[in-house]
Amino acid sequence: MACYLCFSKPVLLFSALVLWAFSTLLEAQDPSQLSSDYYLKTCPIAEQIVRKQMEYAVQADPRNAAAILRLHFHDCFVQGCDGSVLLDDTVTLIGEKKAEQNVKSLKGFDIVDKIKTNLEAGCPGIVTCADLLAIAARDAVVLLGGPYWDVPVGRKDSKTASLDQANTDIPTPQQGLVTIISKFLAKGLSATDMVALAGAHTIGVSRCASFRDRIYGDFELTAKDEASSLPYLSKLKEDCPLDGGDDNVSPMDHFTPNLFDNAFFETLLKGTGLLNSDQEMYSSLVGFETSSLVEKYWADPVAFFNQFSDSMVKMGNITNPEGGEVRKNCRFVNT
Repeated sequence: MACYLCFSKPVLLFSALVLWAFSTLLEAQDPSQLSSDYYLKTCPIAEQIVRKQMEYAVQADPRNAAAILRLHFHDCFVQGCDGSVLLDDTVTLIGEKKAEQNVKSLKGFDIVDKIKTNLEAGCPGIVTCADLLAIAARDAVVLLGGPYWDVPVGRKDSKTASLDQANTDIPTPQQGLVTIISKFLAKGLSATDMVALAGAHTIGVSRCASFRDRIYGDFELTAKDEASSLPYLSKLKEDCPLDGGDDNVSPMDHFTPNLFDNAFFETLLKGTGLLNSDQEMYSSLVGFETSSLVEKYWADPVAFFNQFSDSMVKMGNITNPEGGEVRKNCRFVNT
């Protein structure tokens, strides 16, 4: 693993970056405009509609839960939670779907379309795509056994997207712990939020292209139990050869991939985390705080569920200061 023990100028620069990120973010956030009863009078059946469609989607394929959760995360990390990730490219707008971290990994757009169609039928012109996504992400977690939380709503759908920000702001599987923490801090999210939110990897899969460097790199160095880790590593290498197979997938939690629980943190304790970015939270030489959180959330699933819920609300409260509209179609701005 990369060593991050060289403190001096890089660390001073990192600290300055953190302070700058916090100062700019505080101007942009305005969570006071969000409330759990925002649609109480205008569309009281909004959450019921979203929940019903999510039930259909998860029953059809449990991996759809992870797809919607990932969409919400990638949306919030670019311009705030404003539905920008849902926009298709047009003659006048370049969307975020072709960003490096989105083009092969984001799915579930068809599910969003179905939910939006039903919302428009029941409450036309009322519920935003950004709110739809936040509610659906919560339901995705609940439907696979995870915690429930009240979702503050009232976001606006952006009229713009940012391919550049999607390419720079979203954490990547190959990045080290310091880089990833800095990206979370830049969004007003702490290291505690980062570890808790990474726990969402207890569901879903990752592409071979995202974990190839890990399994052919330091996987054996971090793995602690050869009896169990070597057969697992052999299976991973079968599914993800050195050449080819980029789109082959493997669950990030191979214990209970279709159950939202805390088993993901066990993989990190055993040193068998699939993604480098995940394993770094426990194995990095500078992961003093994050490693203790990994141990805490594995030992105490209630603590993990509580923090995950709090961190999801905190992330969901990142708003786009530019405001926006209520899109009729989540893929396009209104004409």
